[in-house]
Amino acid sequence: MKIIKTFLVFLVLFLSFPSLSFSQEKVIDSLNKVLLNHKENDTTKVNLLNILSANYSSFDSKKSEEKAQEANNLAKQLNFRKGEARSYIRLSIQHRKKSELDEAEEDAWNALKLYEEINDQDGVNATYISLGILALNKNDPDKALEYFEKVLNYSKRNGDLEQQASMLNNIGVISHSKGNLDDAVNFFKQSYVIREQLGNKKLGLGSLNNIGAICLNQGKYTEALKYFNMCLSIHREDNNKDGIALATINMSAVYYEWKQYDKTLRYLEESLELSKEIQNRSMIASCLINIGAVYADLNKFDKALDYMTESLLISEEINDKAELSAGNFQLGGLRLSMGQPEIALKHYKTCLDISVSLEDKIYTCHAHIGLANTFVELKNNSLALYHALEGKRIADDLEMLAQQKMASGILATVYGRTDNYLNAYESHQEFKILNDSLFNKENIEKMTQLEYEYKYKQALDSASIRELKLTKTVKDTNQNLEKSQRNLFLGVIAFLILAIVLGAIIFFLRLRNEKTKTQNIEIEQKLLRSQMTPHFIFNSLSVLQGMILNKENKKSILYLSKFSKLLRITLENSRDKVVPLHEELTAVNNYLELQNLEVSQTYQYTILVGENIDTTAFEIPPMLIQPFIENAIEHGFQNQKENRKIDIELKYSNEDLICTIKDNGIGIDEQKKQKKKHKRSLATTITNERLKIVSKEFKTNGSITIENRQKFNEQGTIVTLVIPYKKHIV
Repeated sequence: MKIIKTFLVFLVLFLSFPSLSFSQEKVIDSLNKVLLNHKENDTTKVNLLNILSANYSSFDSKKSEEKAQEANNLAKQLNFRKGEARSYIRLSIQHRKKSELDEAEEDAWNALKLYEEINDQDGVNATYISLGILALNKNDPDKALEYFEKVLNYSKRNGDLEQQASMLNNIGVISHSKGNLDDAVNFFKQSYVIREQLGNKKLGLGSLNNIGAICLNQGKYTEALKYFNMCLSIHREDNNKDGIALATINMSAVYYEWKQYDKTLRYLEESLELSKEIQNRSMIASCLINIGAVYADLNKFDKALDYMTESLLISEEINDKAELSAGNFQLGGLRLSMGQPEIALKHYKTCLDISVSLEDKIYTCHAHIGLANTFVELKNNSLALYHALEGKRIADDLEMLAQQKMASGILATVYGRTDNYLNAYESHQEFKILNDSLFNKENIEKMTQLEYEYKYKQALDSASIRELKLTKTVKDTNQNLEKSQRNLFLGVIAFLILAIVLGAIIFFLRLRNEKTKTQNIEIEQKLLRSQMTPHFIFNSLSVLQGMILNKENKKSILYLSKFSKLLRITLENSRDKVVPLHEELTAVNNYLELQNLEVSQTYQYTILVGENIDTTAFEIPPMLIQPFIENAIEHGFQNQKENRKIDIELKYSNEDLICTIKDNGIGIDEQKKQKKKHKRSLATTITNERLKIVSKEFKTNGSITIENRQKFNEQGTIVTLVIPYKKHIV
């Protein structure tokens, strides 16, 4: 039975707060030299230590804390209260990063007391910001909002645009957590516009990250990737480890939604390594839970369980309720996929309780749908109905298409079980509409993704060309000593550039030709797969109609079950480039069983798999075998009513996966005679082209051979398929 996977969500919400500067190694080196030359223990040294701590903050957490503590000790000796207060703020930030929230709050209150004593309003505002962040970490968004609005109102009165931008961003974060996505986007955009006007785009990266996070939740994946890529590029230039860790986990969420698991894991592992380096335990927990989600999708449940359990333990240790909510949701989905609904129920209930307490509408919606799915498995229709309706209500409010679809599907199932056929029909119709919308949206998203990647590559190419032009200009200027040497040099350069350009043009044209050819073959193949032989579907429905009219109830139910199962598998597999071998064989078996249910079509068939073949370890392109079986049934047994046989055998020999399809029909030579001379086998031609392309990609053999069995003194046709494959260890 195919495992039902729950919807998995990545935590991609990021906060951006004002700091003295972005971490830059050059700035740190300069400050260290100044500090080394400054021998006196005075207020200047305290200020230098605090500035160094701020610059180390996103680069080296340990050194940042050391410099802040050194500043704090010296400021106390000098009774320099402003410097002491600033060092408490720096210490509070480092404790918060390590999820030592009580220590962080104590430092912040110490700073606030000192700033109020010396009547330093800027310092008071900085402390309110730290306290607001801590309130969010302690899951008290209303208290955080109170602090941020205090700072926002003060900055408006004093015309401090930079501080206004920071507070607008942070208030947007709170709006997002409450499910007010439109308000959140509005706050983030206001923040970024102000910083853009100030010419300080780098400090606006947090707002761009947050806009990207909302785009991600709304299914606008390409737009989200654009924002995250912008942030990641700048953070890499500055070697800002905090920023890189945040941006890479965001990037992983986009590639997860596109099911590009290799890229997802690569970005998650980079983020995990950096999070451990900067000792950000909340980020570590988030990375672990998301890595577990990827392995759950890959059906590696034991590995997924290890990562998710480790994440949950860390979240419990640091009392990160937002991460606990996400972790319990993921574990609920995993346990449900593992066939353990009772355990899944506990995790989903915990997720619901936490998300409701946090007023987190997004995860409240996820939890309700997860509970509805679980109660469907437990056959508790009343509770399944309640949670499905609650989940759908929130999904409708937030315009979360995927969750709306899932809720409608559950409602259709529950209403059908309780004989509420009208509501079941309406829910099923809504499910179909949402499914079509989601499918169309995904296709548009894929097209947009390709367009984005092409433009991104084009931008890189343009930058390279500009760099070449600049290099050429510099060389031309430097080679201005002698006319003859200059002309010779320019001639050589011109020749090289011409050769490179011509080579690039030839390469580009060949590449474009190959891509076009590949895309055409894939599109034609998808069309063939999606059609699933209209003739076969029409005949199947006609047979089903006959059974119903003849009141063959049991037989018609069996026929309809197998037909719907085959149709579902075909539609699912048509979207995938490769499918597990056991799923392809299941589809073939269903097709043969369905054909064999009608008495007039009775024939014998066998499917033999070699003992050295583990069908779970091989992945092959879908719908390779079925067209040749269909050809045997449709054309091979003409005028042959009895003793019809089809034998399918899979062997693994000399690293080739070989499938033979034998029938005892009239033979391929006789079939060709009965066909029109101008008619070609479109399926065979496309499959041949497809095999050539996939063989190169998989680096395995692929070919088709069709022979008359008469040469072996037997009757019928034999098709030999050498199937390209991917093999992995299970």
